[in-house]
Amino acid sequence: MIQVSEGELDSQVLLSGISEARALLRENRTDEAQEILRSVLSLWRGPAMSGTGSELLRLRAQHLEEARLTALETYAGLRLDAGRHTELVGELRTLLAEHPLRERIRGQLMLALHRSGRTAEALEAYRTGRRLAVEELGLEPGDELKEIQLAILSGEAGVVAPAAAPGPPPPVAAEPAAVADVIVDPDPSEAADAPLVPRQLPPDVVGFVGRTERLRTVEELLTGPGDSGVRAVALTGPPGIGKSALALHAAHRIAHEFPDGQLYCDLGGAPGSRLTASDVLGRFLRALGVPGEAIPASCDERAALYRQLLAGRRMLVVLDDVTGEAQLGPLLPGPGPGAVLVTGSPRAAGLPGVRALTVDVLEDDEVLRMLAAVVGEKRVSCEAQAAETLGRIVGRLPLALRIVAARLAARPHWSLAWMVERLSDEHRRLDELAYGDLAIRTGIALSYEALDDSARRLLRLLSLPDGPWTGGWVAAALLDVDLFQAVDLLDQLVEAQLLEVVGNDPTSSPRYRLPGLIRLFAREELERHRDADGGDAALERVVGGWLSLVDEAHRRIYGGDFTVLHGPAPRRRPAGLALDRVLADPLGWLESERANVCAAVGLAARTGQVEACWDLATGLVSLFEARCYFEDWERTHLQALDSVRDAGADRGRAALLCSLGSLHLSRSQLKAARQRLVPALELFIGLGDVHGCALARRNLALLEARNRNLEAALGRFWVALGEFREAGDQVGAASVLVHMARLEGDRGNWSTAGGYLHEALEICQGAGSRRVELQVRYVLSDLMQRQGRYEEAEDVLTDLLRQVRERRDVAGESRVLQRLGGVSARLGRNDDAQRLLRAAIATRERIMDRVGAAEVRLELAQLEVALEDRVTPSGSGG
Repeated sequence: MIQVSEGELDSQVLLSGISEARALLRENRTDEAQEILRSVLSLWRGPAMSGTGSELLRLRAQHLEEARLTALETYAGLRLDAGRHTELVGELRTLLAEHPLRERIRGQLMLALHRSGRTAEALEAYRTGRRLAVEELGLEPGDELKEIQLAILSGEAGVVAPAAAPGPPPPVAAEPAAVADVIVDPDPSEAADAPLVPRQLPPDVVGFVGRTERLRTVEELLTGPGDSGVRAVALTGPPGIGKSALALHAAHRIAHEFPDGQLYCDLGGAPGSRLTASDVLGRFLRALGVPGEAIPASCDERAALYRQLLAGRRMLVVLDDVTGEAQLGPLLPGPGPGAVLVTGSPRAAGLPGVRALTVDVLEDDEVLRMLAAVVGEKRVSCEAQAAETLGRIVGRLPLALRIVAARLAARPHWSLAWMVERLSDEHRRLDELAYGDLAIRTGIALSYEALDDSARRLLRLLSLPDGPWTGGWVAAALLDVDLFQAVDLLDQLVEAQLLEVVGNDPTSSPRYRLPGLIRLFAREELERHRDADGGDAALERVVGGWLSLVDEAHRRIYGGDFTVLHGPAPRRRPAGLALDRVLADPLGWLESERANVCAAVGLAARTGQVEACWDLATGLVSLFEARCYFEDWERTHLQALDSVRDAGADRGRAALLCSLGSLHLSRSQLKAARQRLVPALELFIGLGDVHGCALARRNLALLEARNRNLEAALGRFWVALGEFREAGDQVGAASVLVHMARLEGDRGNWSTAGGYLHEALEICQGAGSRRVELQVRYVLSDLMQRQGRYEEAEDVLTDLLRQVRERRDVAGESRVLQRLGGVSARLGRNDDAQRLLRAAIATRERIMDRVGAAEVRLELAQLEVALEDRVTPSGSGG
């Protein structure tokens, strides 16, 4: 029997040392803890108890291995804190290769790389870890790893390297701090374009009167000295009390106190279509300059990035019609000099730090001033008693009073006393004028009853679409009348204060919004007139109009009905629209109407328009893909997928699955892409749909290429190419040729790749597909560069730069500038190369593409180092 004294077993020394180090760390004696951990870890030589066949010993070995890994992570963290990031990179890479799912090690490697000036590698380490976690565990990375990624992206001070502990200074040439500093703190000359200053407040309320004390209180709370928390005020009160008007007026009065900008969003909407906190964060991040592809997927990640971007900035955030704490919580920035002004339900005022202010009915003098502002001071002063009676009858509620005043203003021959008499005739309902829904319903009814039959019918039908605004053609489709007749009726509703004008569309035509409370009233009236109004037929006309417009936009983008499938749903050309003017910029028009068209998909799903539903959803992919609206892509397609499944519409289901596969490819969700694409192809084969087979097979080929199965990818591409040609989809065939050219270029088959690209180029030019042609030319420039044909590549890229600037494609401009810079360097035009690369950096900083900017900075740094080496002697003179 072997007897071992206390402290002679390495395992005992290891565990004892770890315990001692933990105790020292609790006392903040980090240097001593670091030395003990270094000592005990040096005892380790290979796997613990290797070669044993005992299950008990194997379990004991696993326990020791876990203890060693925890000690290694702690030791690495202490060395990072001591500024030893550069020397840690190699060790952490090796350790991570052995334990790729250890998130703490991955996070430490990310910090070490970033602090060493290797930010692009740090972010690639995160992407690799996320892909492993999703594919092997089906889980997203943990919160700690996500926070490190967000901190690196936003340049947070906590990820900047600390001062190194005392020790021998490293060689100057090996110190990467200068590069890291450039990445975190851009050059001032370039930073001028970086910070975006949003000015999103709608116009101030015309004729706003009263609320003097409330205005003063709001201004003091939002601009006066505050505590260390966020300054937030929530205006609450019954519907129609004037919360939104008060908030907007107050925001305009104090806007000058917030020079870093104002963010605004109306979160209201029809039931089931209200904006979520995630939706609003997506809008705000875009307004703050975050490109679509860089916006995180989850609400928590979006909120973290939003708080980071607002930290330290004097910015005012106005949130209208918030329903409660769950909606408001993620939208509150962290402590700082900014402020938040909220309107909505009392539930929105329950969060810590949010000061609630109740908005009450108008005072008597404010009633008179509001009436005078709308109908004129002379009329009010001449009938002061009647004016006071009007205020009392409508319960001094601002919305009801404004409606009554608008009717008087539109009829100058009416006296105020006559208005009082009219309201008195309806005294059965006016007795119920008070706070709450009934009061608002009665106030709306007063103006509603004054409309003619056609205007009332239009108001009722306008409650059906769920989009945030509507245009004249939608009203025309609802009523089945011409555009001019519809616009005249819309103007009647505007004059009656039952409809609001909320700006103009890209053609300068007005956009109209039905306020939420009036929408509820109109839907109640619609239920009473449903048979006479023909709501189902009206909705079919509206959805048919959206289908027609989306189809035409797609044709103008791609040169025809290419790379898309259509169903048998009826189209309806919108009455009176000049399509050449409306769709002069088809992608821009799709973006401007994105919320309405997405709402139309949901409307079609809810009303059983199955074929129209899937057709409209897939037709919008040209917008979703170009502008990285991945959430809209998924939401509309899942809505449509439920609809086609219930109806047994197999072709629609196949088209949606194929499109969702494209979405997953765009998100690098390869397993999910295969789960969608394989059944899509099987359905298309069963239906004998050659065009559908081509689309699904092309996407499966892209999936094989992403998995580096090049032969399998080429095989699928060849079949898809034949199917696209058989279906008459020329541009679909061109897209396949481009992908095949990329694969052949990767294999060094330059001649074959060039042949594919030139064939694709001829197809696009013949079909008039400008968008795909630009993609072909960009890939062609890469092929030319690989072949050393730098002057030809420069010509192609120069023309591309002009075109992407004309299209206001800032992301495309940054990519072309970067490639042009690389080509100029190859041609020996180093000054041009540096200028172009700096322009690419400035462009990417402007859209807050920090990762892309870091990549270009690295390329620029490598060029400058190479130039310096050419002029610097390799040795020292005697």
